[in-house]
Order: sequence, then structure tokens, then C-alpha cells
Amino acid sequence: LEAAKAGVDYIDTAIEPLAWGTSHPDVITIQTMLKDAGFKVPEINMNAYMQARALTQEFMDDFLGHFINPKNHLMSSLLIGSGLPGGMMGSLMADLECVHQGINQSLSMAGKPTMSLDDLLVALFDEVKYVWPKLGYPPLVTPFSQYVKNIALMNLMSQMQGKDRWQMIDKNAWDMILGKAGKLPGPLAPEILELAEKQKLEFYQGVPQDAYPDALDGFRKEMIENGWELGENEEELFEFAMHERQYRDYKSGEAKARFNDELNKQIQCSITASSAVKLKGVEDVLEIKIPEKGRFYYDLNFGSGFNIPQKGEQIKAGQRIGYIESQHGYSEVLSLIDGKVHDVLFQQAGVVDENTTVLLIEKN
Repeated sequence: LEAAKAGVDYIDTAIEPLAWGTSHPDVITIQTMLKDAGFKVPEINMNAYMQARALTQEFMDDFLGHFINPKNHLMSSLLIGSGLPGGMMGSLMADLECVHQGINQSLSMAGKPTMSLDDLLVALFDEVKYVWPKLGYPPLVTPFSQYVKNIALMNLMSQMQGKDRWQMIDKNAWDMILGKAGKLPGPLAPEILELAEKQKLEFYQGVPQDAYPDALDGFRKEMIENGWELGENEEELFEFAMHERQYRDYKSGEAKARFNDELNKQIQCSITASSAVKLKGVEDVLEIKIPEKGRFYYDLNFGSGFNIPQKGEQIKAGQRIGYIESQHGYSEVLSLIDGKVHDVLFQQAGVVDENTTVLLIEKN
């Protein structure tokens, strides 16, 4: 309301059932509030609204709901201090759940007390508040808010392992730091400048768009040759040029195959989790999740057959479950509890996405 009084022309809203929580407020509420405050606002076409609402619910019932964390319907006041947008809460919690076990493994091996997910969330927000000014106060909107969050998360993981901050900054974040997305609002901290100099990185002073090739005609030519529609307003051409790899995967069918595979895994996890609740209660089942994208192996005995865990097999706390092969090399995946294998959700030598559950272990 205060933003409207200050003169904004547009306000982002949402529609149920994807409104509220970490999303935007529903458009009906905002429209009513503004009208009540004396603003001249358009009327809502309720027939169109209800049609869009029904379609969204249909998508959620069909597939989308399997990927939505129920906690996304809740809002956290903790976001206010960090400055991160509410829409990041869903992906942020998924990231934390993914690294939670790994961080606690590092703490346990160092003889330090482990952290709950809430403790980790507060620590991440504190780290965001620490790194944001040192990165030149980039605007905390997509994609820069993700870059700041990722750097804070990597800093947190490094510190839990007894290492220094700033050990893992990805290329996209470096492009932001170096000015390839435009000039940052504030100055970079001395340690960031020193790190860039140490890695022999050059700061970009030009117009961001000038760093990109003028390749639209080449994309248009390829689409015509392939018989792909450019779109009514060449929106398909724009999508191809902006997201080339994803668009090629979409056209080849690879994207749909990956999506169906991921959907089946989500459905299977839901079924398995439901069964686990009936057996012993959800608190007695631990999900073994993969901390980063890569290729997962239960063992590395390539020449003598694979040793895949079996249902009912006993697992000890600290026992190696398998390995994840990523761009950083091989990392062990360990169990944090004594228990037995409840279900095996992933097979040997399979490519896994970050946060994939490969094994369910029942506590003894």
C-alpha cells in the first residue's frame, strides 16, 4: 500500500492456489485493498480468474504438487533481516535440506555439536547479511539474490569444514562481481578484490550487452532450417536464443524424458514415505540425499560387480553408503544413524540431480 502511495504503476500478485506464503498475495486481496484505499484499479474478470485457478489446481494435482514443499505456504519473518525475497524460500530450504546431513557429518567428525535445520537456516541468513555488503550490495532480485545466497551457503559449508570463506564462487556469481551484469551499487570488499587479483580475473567496464554476440540471425536461420516455429511475436526465437541448451533438450524430447523420470521418482518417494509413516512414523526414517548433481555409485568395484544395499540390510552410523562423482571429484555419502535399509530408490551408476533421495533407512 505504501508503495502504491509512492507512485508505483504495477504491483506483482498471484492467484490461488499458488498465492500467499513464499509467493505473492492473491490478486483479489490486493485489488480490494487498493480500491478501499481510494486507488483507481481495474476490475477483475472473475470468470477468467476462476478458469486460471482451476487450471493451476489441475496442474498441481497432475504433477506440479509433487515438486512443491508444503512449507512454501508459510512465510518466515527471518527473511526480513537477510533481505532475500520470499520467493527464494522454497529453493533455499531445498538447498539446506540437501547439505544438512553433510554439514552435520563434518561437525560430528570435528567433535562439534550438530545443527538442526532451523539452526542452519539462521546461520545462512546471518551469512547472507555478512556477504551482501562485501559483494557490493547487488540488488536482491533474480538472479543476483540466488548468487548471493549460493555464495553464503558455500561459505557456511567451508567454515563448517574448518576452511576459509570465499572458497567456492561459481562463474555466474563471478560475472556479477566482475561487472558483466552491470555496475554494482556499492564497492567490493578488499578481500573480494584480492581474490579476483589472485585468480587473475579482469573487471568488465563496458555495457553488459556488448559482451554477448549478436547471434539472433543465426538462431533464426537454424529454426527455419529445422522447421521450428518462430512464434507469433518471435517469442520462440527469443526463448531459443536465451536458453539454447534447454530449448534443444525440449525439442529433442530429452527434457520431457528427464521430467517424466523425475516425476516418477517424486511419486515413488511420496508412496514410500507414506508407507514408512504407517510402519514406524516418519521420524524413524532417514532419507539419504545427494548433496550435488553428479553420478552416484554405491561402490566403485567396476570389475567385480556392484554391491547395492538390500532391503533389511543393517547400516551403521558413519558407514559409507556410496560415492557421488561430480566436477569436484569423488565424495563419500555416509549414514548418520544405525538402522536398516527400508527401500532403495536409485540404482548403481545413475546420474542424479542435487537433493535426490537414493536410500531410505529405518532407525533401529
